[in-house]
Amino acid sequence: MNILITGGTGLIGSAFIESAKDCQFTVLTRSIAGAKSTLPSSVTCIESLSTLPHLNEFDAVINLAGEPIVDKRWRDEQKDIICQSRWEITQQLVDLFAKSATPPSVFLSGSAIGVYGNRGDESLTEKSSVSERDFPTRLCIRWESIARQAEPYTRVVLLRTGIVLAKQGGALAKMLLPFKLCLGGPIGSGQQYMAWIHYRDHIAAMHFLLKDKGISGPVNLVAPNAEKNKEFTQTLAKSLRRIAIFPMPRFVLHALLGESSSLLLDSQKVVPQTLLNRGFSFEFSKLKSALINLLN
Repeated sequence: MNILITGGTGLIGSAFIESAKDCQFTVLTRSIAGAKSTLPSSVTCIESLSTLPHLNEFDAVINLAGEPIVDKRWRDEQKDIICQSRWEITQQLVDLFAKSATPPSVFLSGSAIGVYGNRGDESLTEKSSVSERDFPTRLCIRWESIARQAEPYTRVVLLRTGIVLAKQGGALAKMLLPFKLCLGGPIGSGQQYMAWIHYRDHIAAMHFLLKDKGISGPVNLVAPNAEKNKEFTQTLAKSLRRIAIFPMPRFVLHALLGESSSLLLDSQKVVPQTLLNRGFSFEFSKLKSALINLLN
């Protein structure tokens, strides 16, 4: 399979490329030299989609590009960078699909469970409603809307990704040091749900979605068992043989992060209903087993 991928040097993109030994990849990257230093030598790198007149030579497109959403405070300028880094590339890909005489058969395009907003204890499936409530919902709704413009030309799958657990990067890597120092603890009330997924299950699900022609539209990429923040932090601490007794009050987190603190305080009890209905088997459906695998 010949695959065009954006965001191929990120946590998920690079892990997916490494896992797909039988595929050929073309990676869109801002730094060809940097990409070549981390990706397999067989990967072709390009710096602009404008170098492609169409997508006829590709069997699939995977769109994972985007400015990190949690690294900086959400000032207006940063919000615009976050949005345009996703929307513009997605629109360029849609335009290339439209120009293709024989377009790729599938388009996996990134999104996030932030599309649901803060929903408390409500169980959220792919059929749950979405509406513009805040910045993350506005970001994701438009991101998905742009990707769906490719539906006349290909099968579009929207990857509504939760918290990806991996030791080599992402949220877990940032949490390890304070928890190892026994400085971790619940965030806010600790009652908000965290929908997570082991990175190996995320990669396996992407392979599954590429092959299953019966799946289109939004797909929740999360494990079947979301955990409340309080339970999540306790399980993480026990996996490290530490204690987690230092809570992070809501007002302190908001003072540190501003509006972006909502990513840690909002509750999203998301269920991977589409994957379960189609027979996908999770290797790590429980948080304890996922953390043991990653940390021990």
